[in-house]
Amino acid sequence: MVTIVLYPSLGMGHLISMVELGKLITKHHPSYSVIILTLIPSLHTGTFAAYVRHISATFPTITFHYLPDIHLDTLLFPSMEAIMFELVRRSNPNVNNALKSISESSNVAAFIIDFFCTAAMSVARRFNLPVYYFFTSGACCLAKFLYIPTIHRTSTESFKDMNTLIHSPGLPPIPSSDIVVPMLDRTTTDYSDFLEICEGFPKSDGIIINTFDSLEPRAIKAIADGVCVPDQPTPPIYCVGPLVAAGGDDSHECLQPMGSVVYLCFGSSGVLTSEQLKEIAKGLEASGHRFLWVVRSPPSNKNEDRFLPPPEPELDVLLPEGFLNRTKERGLVVKKWAPQVAVLGHKSVGGFVTHCGWNSVLEAVSFGVPMVAWPLYAEQRFNRVVLRDEMKLSLSMDELDGGLVTAAEVEKRVRQLIEAAEGEDVRRVVKARKEEATAAMSESGSSLVALAKLVASW
Repeated sequence: MVTIVLYPSLGMGHLISMVELGKLITKHHPSYSVIILTLIPSLHTGTFAAYVRHISATFPTITFHYLPDIHLDTLLFPSMEAIMFELVRRSNPNVNNALKSISESSNVAAFIIDFFCTAAMSVARRFNLPVYYFFTSGACCLAKFLYIPTIHRTSTESFKDMNTLIHSPGLPPIPSSDIVVPMLDRTTTDYSDFLEICEGFPKSDGIIINTFDSLEPRAIKAIADGVCVPDQPTPPIYCVGPLVAAGGDDSHECLQPMGSVVYLCFGSSGVLTSEQLKEIAKGLEASGHRFLWVVRSPPSNKNEDRFLPPPEPELDVLLPEGFLNRTKERGLVVKKWAPQVAVLGHKSVGGFVTHCGWNSVLEAVSFGVPMVAWPLYAEQRFNRVVLRDEMKLSLSMDELDGGLVTAAEVEKRVRQLIEAAEGEDVRRVVKARKEEATAAMSESGSSLVALAKLVASW
């Protein structure tokens, strides 16, 4: 059997997307098996281990190869991104050993890497393996990344200091302050690492994107036409999405009248301050609408805890006094996690307040759920601009200068989403995208055609 080796970075969102790619390949091209190289399991949570066990038990053509643990003193690094880049760099000898071992027992046809794993490209080249990127965000974000080296060469100013709109091929104007967070300051190591990624894309044999043609047509055309990388060839791109995990049944008793529930969730890493949680609670209560809200504990003030999973939230302490009792007939607050795909697929959900993580965006699109964009980190502020201005799939939470979203703003956006004309406009667009997403993943749909072209390139 021919093997494809996948190499995701840290983070459940990146892993889940990569696993979904593996499922897609093995389902439609069963002569291939997939091996997923997995970084340092000791840094992962119990959720990670349970997920890997589930995939291993239910998809026998997908196996996991654990790379040896790399110990890093996380206090020495300024960001989670810096930790990920360093782990990947230090793991190259282990990746080399893994590819050597796998190649001795299998015919490896391709090596597919997460963009955080760019440093491993040189390892794969030693084995004469074709290297493909799997880009876990959208084509708009990829178009921006591809064009950033051009911006870098033509400016000496950091994005955080520009105070202007950035114009790039295939994209709406983006406020300079909304560029992906690690690239705001060009004097940092994070900026240098991300610039290396941006320069690495054209050196690959192809870029696989978790999107579909009709969701981001301008950005996809700009990339394919080569205008995002004006000084060298752009490798082929393959839009194979939306890659969304199966969601389960439609029988959750907590969700009932059709289109009446607002779902609020900020991803596996999104945390909000105690003050912000109270503002959300007040806004939800004032809105009068049904809600399902996933609450995680606020970020720790201790530097040594900044990269650790937050503890169990104490709802009675974090939320306004009496809130849970006053809203118990129309609201449900759950701690830390909810089965998001199942929730978004339920007919009672009429809106989604989201941190704009790309997996969450695609899940909402796949089920036709309109969004309110509330970005927290990474490329999410960029995604908000694209969702609101380019795709017309979301409303947008407006923050105060310090970043706080007031209760009045939460109430306003929830009401708009569920009951007002603004929400209806977004709902109409997202319903159309839902149908197009289904078509893209159907037999002879654009995404399966792209997958066939990808496999043919191996």
